[in-house]
Formats: sequence, C-alpha cells, structure tokens
Amino acid sequence: MLELIADAVEHRTPEGIAAAISRLIRSGSLGAGDRLPTVRDVASTLGVSPATVSNAWQALSGVGLITSRGRAGSYVLQASASWMPPHFGELAGSHVVARLDLSTGTPDPELLPDLAAALTKVPTRADTASYLSAPVLPELDLHLRASWPYPVAALTIVDGALDAISRSLESLVRFGDRVVVENPGFPPFFDLLDHLGVERIPVDIDREGLRPDQLARALRLNPAAIILQPRAHNPTGVSMSSERVRELARVLRANTHLSDPVVIEDDHSGEISSSPAHSLGTWLPQRTLHVRSYAKSHGPDLRIAALGGPEQLIDRIVARRMIGPGWTSRMLQTILYELLTASASLDAVHDARRIYQARQRELSEALVAAGVSHSPSDGINTWLPVADEKSAIVALAASGIRVAAGSSFIASPSAAAPSPSPHFLRVTAGRVTDDFTPLAALLAAASRVT
Repeated sequence: MLELIADAVEHRTPEGIAAAISRLIRSGSLGAGDRLPTVRDVASTLGVSPATVSNAWQALSGVGLITSRGRAGSYVLQASASWMPPHFGELAGSHVVARLDLSTGTPDPELLPDLAAALTKVPTRADTASYLSAPVLPELDLHLRASWPYPVAALTIVDGALDAISRSLESLVRFGDRVVVENPGFPPFFDLLDHLGVERIPVDIDREGLRPDQLARALRLNPAAIILQPRAHNPTGVSMSSERVRELARVLRANTHLSDPVVIEDDHSGEISSSPAHSLGTWLPQRTLHVRSYAKSHGPDLRIAALGGPEQLIDRIVARRMIGPGWTSRMLQTILYELLTASASLDAVHDARRIYQARQRELSEALVAAGVSHSPSDGINTWLPVADEKSAIVALAASGIRVAAGSSFIASPSAAAPSPSPHFLRVTAGRVTDDFTPLAALLAAASRVT
C-alpha cells in the first residue's frame, strides 16, 4: 500500500497527500475498512515530516473519508449511519468538528428570534376541547391567508417543509409514477421519491429558476407532480423571477393535453429571502400546493410549516393526518402565531434577512476579487463551481473548513450518470460572519485544485 500511495501523490504537501488518498478511495483502490500505513511509514516513504502526513490525515478525517482508532491505526471509513436515508446521509458528512462548518444548510442561531415572549402565550396545560377540533388555530389561519402569495382555498399546518412535501406526494403519486425535480435539487426530495418508488425527471435550473424549455420536454413523460423551490433555492440560492414563473405557467397550460401535474412549491426560506414571493398558484390555483416553512427564519427545531392549495387536495392530506399524528400541536401553532405577529420577532427576522443578504454580497464580492466568477445568492446557501469536487473538499478540510459536496444535489436517477462539469460545492454563506476576504481566497484556491 505504501507504494500505491507514493505513486498517487503528486504534491508532497498536506493538501496534496490528502487529495491523493481521496482519489484512491473514490477509485476503489482503497476500500472501506482498509487500514492505512502509519504516519511515520508514509512520511519516510515520501521524504516528508510526520507532521505533514498527520495534517493530511486530519483533513481526510475532517471530511469523513478516514477514521483514527488510536494505536490500532487509521482506517478508510464506512458510509454514514444506516438510519439516515442515503441522499440525506450524504449531507450529514462525518460530524467531525471543523473550524468553520459551512456544510450544514442551517441558519445562524444568533439570528433566530427569541422565543421567550412567545412561550408566555402557550397554555399551561396541553389540553384540547376535542380530537375533532379544527387542525389550525383560527387566528393563525387568517394571518397566513393575508400573507400568502395568492388567494388560497385551503390551508393546514404540518410538521415542517419535508412533512408537507411527503404528505403531498403520498396523496398524489403511486409506485412507478414520474415526478419532475430541479437539477440540482434538494437530496431529501430524492429520498422521498425513491421511497415511494417514483422515477425522477431532472429539469435544469438557470439564474431565474426551472428552465421552461426542459419542462416542456419533461411534460411529454406525463409526470404526476413537479417539485420546485421558488425562492432561495437549495443548493444554488437562485430565486425565480416573476417572468419565469409566468412562463412556466404558460408552458403548463399549453401542455395540458400531454400532462396535468400538480405543482408542489417549497418556499422554505421565504421569511429571510430578499426576493418577493412568486407562485404558480397565481395562475394555476387548482394545480398548486404551496409550502411555507419557518425553519430557516424562526428555528429548525420548531418543526412547523404551512401548506396551502385547493380544497380537495388539502382535505385529503388533513384526513390522512387525522389517522396518524392527528394535527400539529396547537401549542406550537400558538408560538408560531406570536412570532409572526409580535413586533420584536418581526424586527429580528427583518434584521436576519438584511444580514444574510449583506453576507451573501460580501462573500460574492470577495470571491470575484479572488478570481472566481460569482453572483450574490438569495437566502443562506450559494453554489460554487470547482475543478474537482473531492479535491476541493479535501483542500478546504486541510484549512479547517467543511462544505457540502455538489454531487449530492444532482438529480439524475442513475448513479452511473456522468458528473456535471465543472463540479460544484454548496457553501452555507449565511454562516459566515467575518473574514470574508481570507475565506474567499481559500475557496478560490480550492476551486482550482485538481
């Protein structure tokens, strides 16, 4: 194995050694469970210091490619935890603490509103008058309707955006159906569709969202549904323009003789998005299910989202939940209502929106100054082109920075499909609070590593 490693190393730096081991692992030359040579043996073979090899090992461990077992040595790591759905698991990474973790896709906890005032409004007993009471608090229903992007027939509350997407898909699709997804898209959507036995139809996105020409071709395959993200798209940070939404509506109307799919919109970052709310529901209200999540703006652990659409679809989802969880806790609904109406929390979310927008702009400007072609993204994530995904991840790990692999977001249903060129990384820019210039320099350098 020492000879194999020596032949693979092109640059005898921590980054170069780590990149070589990474290539050997992904090519299959080194398999899960293989024991690596000792740091001292590799250092002797390469003619470098043990500290150089140790730093390379730390970088590989930081991205979850190897693990140390103390005196027993270092080993190529197995895949992530078996309880994690496969595409979701790719996002989970190694859970190794990094100096700066930009892989999470989660909001800055310092920018979430304080719950203290809202908690004082929660009843002191978890009681309800009846198991058959309306599943949504009347005052919350009225508030949501007033802020919805179009007049909506029916609304309900569910346990987060993914719960809304899952409930919607389960009511719409059957085994063997096809569903249009964005490419790149959100990996948990792929897990949901795989679980349901549904075929994915990838449609590329550009700087304005889903491409109408590709959607028109996809409709010939008679999809049952279309899943899209109208704002702060994960992973790219793209938000749809009003012109693009209108054009997509025209495509869908013009192709009703081919297909009549339901559009499921995941507006997961609406409250912190710097873009206005646009929805296909404005033109196609009988074919649109619109999801508004409050995880990014008010806290992921609230596990709460609103789902709106035509009565016949929402009623079907509500009826199915009645023989499952029943409803989303009205105590949580009370907290959400207070957060959406109290001036202090409104100010906090407004400030968060402004700060995220400023962070995206500062990082983008620093990337451009470092020689990377880039435009500011919306929300908390941005999409960075790189020459080689694995090498870039390892190079950043050597500097104590974690990012998410772009290949996890590619929507092709075939694992054998060619990787996109150039490769990409998803960077949670919203978690960057300062030092934009040195970070951009490291990202730019990593983007060029092959």
